[in-house]
Amino acid sequence: MPLSDAGTAMLVALEGERAVPYRDQAGFLTLGVGHRLTVSELASGLIHLGSVTLPWREGLSPLVIEALRDHDVDRAAAAVTRLVTVQLTPGQFDCLVSFCFNIGVEAFEHSTLLRLLNQGDYAAVPDELRRWVHDHAGTVLPVLERRREIEIARWGAPA
Repeated sequence: MPLSDAGTAMLVALEGERAVPYRDQAGFLTLGVGHRLTVSELASGLIHLGSVTLPWREGLSPLVIEALRDHDVDRAAAAVTRLVTVQLTPGQFDCLVSFCFNIGVEAFEHSTLLRLLNQGDYAAVPDELRRWVHDHAGTVLPVLERRREIEIARWGAPA
């Protein structure tokens, strides 16, 4: 299942869209729509999208931002598709892709949220999402609290 148009709009609104690098809430260098630059990308100044290599230091064009966003979303969507073993509505899928995009595939894969959901406990998802609002130092970030509530609203969106 692909991310819906509403899910894509939600993700762009939550992440923002920037052509030039900036520091995210955790202090990581980021650009485009929430693309955290990897060690390799930082060292080389290049982003690899399949067979295309793109310089990022001078900023990105709108088309490159969209291609990078789609690449990153596809990775999160593939993880949700692979890891979730129960049926999802489009809104639930959008919610989980946004969540996975934000916390990373590995964290999603090992989350209590995923374990409970795969046991069929759909009702546990909102409370589990609300647990993911801290930075690496354990401080609650209001921006993550707002994000989780928006994701929860998408979780409960009509099919």
